[in-house]
Amino acid sequence: MTQPYYETMYILRPDIPEEEVETHVTKYRDLVTEAGGEVLDCQMRGKRRLAYSIAKNREGIYVQLNHNGDGQQVAPLERAMRLSEDVIRYLTVKQDGPMPAPRSTTGAAGEPQEQPAGA
Repeated sequence: MTQPYYETMYILRPDIPEEEVETHVTKYRDLVTEAGGEVLDCQMRGKRRLAYSIAKNREGIYVQLNHNGDGQQVAPLERAMRLSEDVIRYLTVKQDGPMPAPRSTTGAAGEPQEQPAGA
């Protein structure tokens, strides 16, 4: 049986600067590790049009964070997102099954990484 992992997708306001986006990504990655979890993958999905308006925003910056742990890391992570004015929507889903291969589009320092050929 494979160990379950968590997938958190959150949407940031589209009008925040790139530096602030990186600050949020780093903040939430650190929250997971401080709570005893392990960050498996973090993908910046970029600015996309929303299906419907959320808090008067028609676009949002999507970020996907895959992490594992005993589940204790989810509550502090979601609490921080709920209190942030820059996060307009978030959702954490517990995934059962094999963990996906890391396809991170940003490195540890937030710099773009080269994608392997054929990926």
